[in-house]
Amino acid sequence: MAANYRSFRHSVPWLILLLEAVFILLFYFTFSDNAVLSISYPDFQDINHMVVFGFGFFLTFLKRYGFSSTGFTLLMVGLGVQCSALMEFLSVFLLKMPQEDGLRKVTKATMSVTAVVISAGAVLGKTNPVQLILMTVVEIICFHISKSINSIFLQVPGNSSMMHVHLFGAYFGLAVSSCFSEPLPRSEKNASTPKSDLLSMLGTLFLWVFWPSFNSVLHSVKWKLIYNTYIALAVSAVTAFTLSAMTTKDGKFRVAHIHSAVLAGGVALGCTDHMIQCPWIAMILGLLASVTTILGSNCLQRCLYPALKIHDSSGVHFTFGFPAVLGALAQVILIAVENKAHYPSLGHFIMFRVGAFCVTISIALIMGLITGLILNLKPFKATPVSKYFEDQFYWEFPHLAVGF
Repeated sequence: MAANYRSFRHSVPWLILLLEAVFILLFYFTFSDNAVLSISYPDFQDINHMVVFGFGFFLTFLKRYGFSSTGFTLLMVGLGVQCSALMEFLSVFLLKMPQEDGLRKVTKATMSVTAVVISAGAVLGKTNPVQLILMTVVEIICFHISKSINSIFLQVPGNSSMMHVHLFGAYFGLAVSSCFSEPLPRSEKNASTPKSDLLSMLGTLFLWVFWPSFNSVLHSVKWKLIYNTYIALAVSAVTAFTLSAMTTKDGKFRVAHIHSAVLAGGVALGCTDHMIQCPWIAMILGLLASVTTILGSNCLQRCLYPALKIHDSSGVHFTFGFPAVLGALAQVILIAVENKAHYPSLGHFIMFRVGAFCVTISIALIMGLITGLILNLKPFKATPVSKYFEDQFYWEFPHLAVGF
């Protein structure tokens, strides 16, 4: 086992130092901040808390993978924000887009990293630090390429294309996960405890509280988005409790249902942008998103995943993927209703929005599959199946015997 530790010691630090040297050099030549401030620090703080605290604890449900879930999330966020900020500048430079202030850039960069953290949930416990670092850099680049295609060729506003982060992260992560071996049957490490479930629910509460800020931070008229998002989250939370009791044999609430479905309304509302004018529409969307999440989780885990041999560690497909798809479909319907008076141009609007949706999923799946194949190459030393979901493979435990 010592050889495995030496390989990480000689690869992870040098890889991180190399990336940091490249980032520092590129920031030296590219960074400038002459724009007028457009986002307040409290707004940025909400997004930062949501990504670091929310997702950091959200992924701690595995009983022997808590250190890695929170620690590796922080590592991915730290590297991903730097990479995303550089990609934002590259977009401004190459595509002649308007210059933005530094706080707005770092806010958008933090939001982009959400895609990486969601994808990491699909491969949670099966990847080593080297693989996670490489996945972070590749996915950030691919997400920005997808966003640029949507903005330039399909005329989707930048704020709207940024909301595809959940869609991209879920399907990129699933594609990467399909390239990894499934865990051992009935592995005792691939399970939770009451303590780990409680910590994970703490992350869910963080995400639930800060999600209205995530959906509204890039828009000038925030109050309507905040109101609609909060209403949708409230409805999806109540619906999650209802369906959880209805779908269990003994009528008790299931933590896994609450853990995922209470966020569904916020994910779906993000894709509809500012198009929802009435709160009752947001309520219906929140209800449908929660129903889709719970019923979709039962269907996927019993039918689709065993057939395709895909192991989605934290259920990102039904937690983020399904609600994002529902939100994208709702966006198309709202566009059709809003522009029904302009019938000749209606097909144009719908075609471009559907095209953006297809481009996002296609790039996520194709690049995720390529990334997964690359991560399983011998130089990146895939984690053995016997060490899946195991903190001790990466972290020091001084109270345990050295002869692990």
